[in-house]
Order: sequence, then structure tokens, then C-alpha cells
Amino acid sequence: MIVGVVYTLAVSNFSKLSEKSYNLTLANLKEYLLSFEPQTRVKLLCLDDCSSCDVFVDDNKSATIDNFLNEKISTYRYEFLYGYTEAQKEVYFNVDDVEEDVCFSYVIEKNGVGDQVLVEFEKKFYDMSTYFSKTIVYNSLKDAQEAKENLIQKVTR
Repeated sequence: MIVGVVYTLAVSNFSKLSEKSYNLTLANLKEYLLSFEPQTRVKLLCLDDCSSCDVFVDDNKSATIDNFLNEKISTYRYEFLYGYTEAQKEVYFNVDDVEEDVCFSYVIEKNGVGDQVLVEFEKKFYDMSTYFSKTIVYNSLKDAQEAKENLIQKVTR
């Protein structure tokens, strides 16, 4: 029984230590979310000013991340005829059926396919649309646009 108690305390402290030591950025957000091993999907939901974000695994709240983002985040979607255009914010109703302001949200399916978006934060642009490679970081929207257009030309050849 004593060994069981010691083991439980050691494992829970190790889990807390590893969560605190994880340096979460937009560049590694997909890998972080997939570390939760969802059955269907995992979602990061940041409300109001983005000072606090919740992680939902298969629609159950699993973690809270503080001071990860702020309200100066923008999300873009690529449209073939127009290029990158600012994405509409998600509509979210809490458990009391009251609508809340969504600052940022990102969903990734179990198979690794996430929302097809470009995220602007702190003068960097994070291409979250990649499937088989890590998130690509650009210095400008123009650089991201050119890379997307080059990819489309390469695929259509």
C-alpha cells in the first residue's frame, strides 16, 4: 500500500513537472495538442482576450493554458481566387447557453489534420495547414501567400 501511494505521488508530480516544462508556441501547437491522444479530436479554445485557453479532448476539458496568447492574434484562410482573407471568428455558447467571445480556436483531428489556417501573432505567420511537416513560420503575409501559390503551381503541374 505504501509503495502504491509513493508511486501515485511520484507519477502525478512528474506529470505536473513535464506540463510546466513544455514550452508551448504556435510553432509546436499541433504536436502539443496531439500529445493528448484524442479518440476523435482535440480543440484549443481561447475566449475574451486570449489570456487563458482551454484544451478540450473529445469535447471534455483536459487542461488550461495561461498567458500563451493575447488578443493581437489573427487567423486567415486561403481562398483560391482571393488569397489569404481574414477568417470569421467561431461562435461559441458556454454550458449556460450564453454566447462568449472567441479570441482564437484551433481544432485538430486524431489523424493529425487540423484547421487549414494561417495564424498571425507577434509579427510572425504560422502556417497550420501542413499535414506531414511541422508548422511553417513566415515573416510576412506576402511570404506565406507566395509559398501557397508556389505549392499550388507545383501540385497542378
